[in-house]
Amino acid sequence: MLPEKTNCLQGGAAVHDDIVDRRQYSLRVDKRALILGIESSCDETAAAIVRGGEELVSSVVASQIATHAPYGGVVPELASREHLRNLVPVTRAALAKAGLTYAEVDAIAVTNGPGLAGALLTGVSFAKSLAWALGKPLIAVNHIEGHIHAVLLEERQKGAGTLEFPVLALVVSGGHTHLFLADHQGDGWHYENIGHTRDDAAGEAFDKTAKLLGLGYPGGPIIDRIAKFGDPGAVQFTFAQLKHGARQESKRAGRIEPDRKRFDFSYSGIKTAVLRYVESHGMQDAIEARRRGLLQIAAPVDEDFKRLCDRQTLDLVASFQAAMVGDLTQRTMAACREYAVRTLLVTGGVAANSALRASFEQSARGSRVRVQFPSRQLSTDNAAMIAAAAYSKWISGEFAGLDVSAEANLQLR
Repeated sequence: MLPEKTNCLQGGAAVHDDIVDRRQYSLRVDKRALILGIESSCDETAAAIVRGGEELVSSVVASQIATHAPYGGVVPELASREHLRNLVPVTRAALAKAGLTYAEVDAIAVTNGPGLAGALLTGVSFAKSLAWALGKPLIAVNHIEGHIHAVLLEERQKGAGTLEFPVLALVVSGGHTHLFLADHQGDGWHYENIGHTRDDAAGEAFDKTAKLLGLGYPGGPIIDRIAKFGDPGAVQFTFAQLKHGARQESKRAGRIEPDRKRFDFSYSGIKTAVLRYVESHGMQDAIEARRRGLLQIAAPVDEDFKRLCDRQTLDLVASFQAAMVGDLTQRTMAACREYAVRTLLVTGGVAANSALRASFEQSARGSRVRVQFPSRQLSTDNAAMIAAAAYSKWISGEFAGLDVSAEANLQLR
């Protein structure tokens, strides 16, 4: 039975001044509904159960790192095959961990985009089959919105009862680098894109740079681990000054207001700069030796990477990370100032980067901006965030039909 429609924005009258909209919205929600979330947008097969949009009952993730590591990146066909193998056992494991049966779940939520088309299709088809067989409502969730709700879910778990608006969300991962102004209207969330990458996502730049340097996969966490051994000021990187008058709009950007100031990103240039540095400094032989050396180690630790990297490589890695973190922080904080932001949500796989977290915390210190991150466990792809994001749609009765499809370039609005 569906719950009566309720308003999850209780309390908190609007208060305005000349500087900032200081609305306080309660994050207290109905705790009854059990939503089963399914996530398969890229290379993680995940299932989770969230009660009332705020209580994480169970979460299970099957990683595909071992499958894709020999190729240095995600192979779409292999990802889809692994999802087909993992979806049923992962979902059963999430239910067993929660001590629940399929019949006790109130709704099925699934990521329907953006992501890899084949990978998305496996999850959507599975979720539709479950919803039909069980007679349960089906809720389609945007993967990017899921990352935003990963932060909100944990804030509720901490007992943080309010959000102070305006809210800005930086979603930064292997496939996405977006800035969204997020607003709660009625029973649902609405998003306005004020920045996105023109080319490579930040996480993609991390992974491809690590692959270029023979450091293995996934590259972002490896770079974060070994950057501490190098000099972040040894190599100077610069970023393009982007002109927004003739911008090229991403298919995944979402709603864009033409007269609003934008804060776009571009990370293909720094990836090329690393390649040129490698070529001009004759580093290729050392890279091949390092790649062969790492293949002989089942689970390399920090000291293994340090031993297999010369000083020049360690300095290059540290300088690359410092430049990426600096650009992400500078552009995002500039957007915070432009839009008088009071709450900044930094989420997505790259949000697990220790240097990025430290940079945002330092930049926000002494300002009016409160920065919030998800735990590292919920920074990367997971189904808890999908189930959490589905809750407002459950409240408003925003259900998907069985004709819902996977959309690789789905926009967030």
